[in-house]
Amino acid sequence: MLNRQSGVHATVNFASERAQVDLDGPEANAGNVVAAVRKAGFSVDEQSVDFAITGMTCAACAARIEKVLSRMPSVQGSVNYAAERAHVTYIPGIVTPEDLAAKITKAGFGATRLDDGQREDPKAKREAVWRKERNRFLLTFILALPLFVEMFGMLLGRMETVPVAVQFVSATLVQFVCGAHLYRRAWNAVRGGSANMDVLVVLGTSIAYLFSAIVVLFRLDQPVYFEASGAIITLISLGKLMETRAKVRTSAGIESLLQLQPQTAHVERDGVLVDRAVADMHVGDVFVVRPGESIPVDGTVLDGSSDVNEAMLTGESVPSLKQTGSDVFGGTINANGVLRVQATGVGSDTALARIVRMVEQAQGSKANVQRLADRVSGIFVPAVVAFAVVTFLIGWLVTGSATWSLVSAVSVLVIACPCSLGLATPTAIMVGTGRGAQNGILFRNADALERAEKLSTIILDKTGTLTQGRPGVSCLHPVDGVSVERLLAVAASLEQNSEHPLARAIVDHGAAHHATILSVDGFKAVPGLGVEAQLEGEPALLGSPRYLAEAGYDLTALPVDALESEGQTVIAVATGGQLLGIIALGDNLRPDAVSTVAALKARGIKVVMLTGDNERTAAVVARQVGVDDYLAGVLPQHKAEGVARYRAEGRVVGMVGDGVNDAPALAAADVGFAIGAGSAVALDTADVVLMKSELTSVLDAISLSRATLSKIRQNLFFAFIYNLLGLPLAALGMLNPIVAGAAMAMSSVSVVSNSLLLNRWKPEAKRS
Repeated sequence: MLNRQSGVHATVNFASERAQVDLDGPEANAGNVVAAVRKAGFSVDEQSVDFAITGMTCAACAARIEKVLSRMPSVQGSVNYAAERAHVTYIPGIVTPEDLAAKITKAGFGATRLDDGQREDPKAKREAVWRKERNRFLLTFILALPLFVEMFGMLLGRMETVPVAVQFVSATLVQFVCGAHLYRRAWNAVRGGSANMDVLVVLGTSIAYLFSAIVVLFRLDQPVYFEASGAIITLISLGKLMETRAKVRTSAGIESLLQLQPQTAHVERDGVLVDRAVADMHVGDVFVVRPGESIPVDGTVLDGSSDVNEAMLTGESVPSLKQTGSDVFGGTINANGVLRVQATGVGSDTALARIVRMVEQAQGSKANVQRLADRVSGIFVPAVVAFAVVTFLIGWLVTGSATWSLVSAVSVLVIACPCSLGLATPTAIMVGTGRGAQNGILFRNADALERAEKLSTIILDKTGTLTQGRPGVSCLHPVDGVSVERLLAVAASLEQNSEHPLARAIVDHGAAHHATILSVDGFKAVPGLGVEAQLEGEPALLGSPRYLAEAGYDLTALPVDALESEGQTVIAVATGGQLLGIIALGDNLRPDAVSTVAALKARGIKVVMLTGDNERTAAVVARQVGVDDYLAGVLPQHKAEGVARYRAEGRVVGMVGDGVNDAPALAAADVGFAIGAGSAVALDTADVVLMKSELTSVLDAISLSRATLSKIRQNLFFAFIYNLLGLPLAALGMLNPIVAGAAMAMSSVSVVSNSLLLNRWKPEAKRS
């Protein structure tokens, strides 16, 4: 297939799953090779890299960078203007991260690679940007003071309050000293084949300045507009200062997480405690945490006992008791005792670092709703320039006044603002995901945040999700001639190597009753059914009544049906060809299960329960919880099929689970929710990670999604309506350039400020 392309010579190694491709001649193109491989139905290994971007002034800049990157072979880039970050995927061997950075730099922007685990300090960045913008505004305002005096004199009916020569000097300094960065960025944009907000500002102010300068130099009998050009640049500088102050607050969620980890730790060195930087710690280091201190890194308690506040991870307000053998996490707060801990995760491998990384990825991603704004931003500036030219020409023809037409054209140029369009979506996403992280709700990307609002069906796994996931033995029923002790000993022996919640309940019950543990060989788990092994040299089975019935055992004399009708889970045990009896286990519902299901149904969402239990047990639990429908007897490998069934009906499906067995279903759903301290596989697969062990977190995630999407729609409406109304008014001469400049500067501020209102959002528990 590849060798059919001109200039391409390829050799594919099936065993290593690698292709060696030689490109010979100018007609050979690596991008075409990648496209051909994908078209044939195969995937290509990709890597990704993140860059911190500087020099962007509006959404058109972000669109320009994406366009530049897309021209490179095998490269796909997504640039977030609000976060000032670029996420780029590429194929190693075709391009390198250095190539990508060089391409961005050539386009007129700065690009700093952010390696895995590395991130910018939001606080330091905020202070640096704030100081820069503040100093720029103060200088601009001081130099423009004569122009503002003249402007206020004009409002009072007094012309030339300030001599024209002074206005000329003041305007020149403002235009070419304070506005130098505008010219520089405008030139970079034009040189790169695009246009941004700086181009509009430079065109508008330059026209007003040059017209006024010609009037002064040639002593023409025309009014001057030095105050317009100077005031526009000053107001834009003020708007940028306010926008910066508001925009950096959108990263408050990330900043609050980063501040949780202390900078130093009390590490044991040769039996002595010494203070060491957390950044220098290694796995295996032993450290001590005193009362009131934050735990520096993830670890396991070696000695001591204390309550630890884990609200930063789980949102749980009640401290968790930590004793010898307990896991602790960096950033959590030790309440009262002294803990001696051995580090198990440091640097980018801590739970806190993974959470921050996940939130950063979500904040840097783009939602589908942003695509319209991106398309508009891409053509916005050229369209505005064309509109300004038409405004000037038609105004001159209609009024016969070139001066009036010129002022109207300048107003058109300076009032147009693609910034508000570019900030509408990402700022809301940044605040929403940050607010979620502060409350234990982690969205993997913007798509998950967007889709959660549209859910029409929620599928809830029973064990560990609707129930507490900690079943206990309620009763044992041995057959005649078999003692309870024998039944429990065999069951506990067979289950001792299993991590299934039911198995752990049997083992714990056996330990509590001092059951004898027998030697087991050839242990084999049969997913969804049970286990088989050799027990003291004899074949043994343990599993569902159906599993043993299919193996030829008669359970009719045992109360299987009666126990299952009560919602109990029944486990049958046999060894040496003899049925020993059954064990009934019960798993209590979560305290918030019934209320959460009712709340979801009240929001118009269909609620379905999915379980591997038999029909009778599933029906009892479904009736207790109040779900609309349920799927019983579903084996782990078939859970994803249950999700697909409802998606095939045209529904937007969410799956809520917590275990390894739920991972395929979480991946198959439109939105997968991993609840509580779920398995690592489930957390890696889910679209939304709910750190709290509470089912109400599902409600909170949906609520936050709806609140965020509502802000996005409001922002887009205001951004579009602002430009749709402002441009015609400017073209008709109803807005002078100074008012237009002020309106443009404030449009971005209003959009960001509206997004910041999301900080008022509260979880369900805090609203009640």
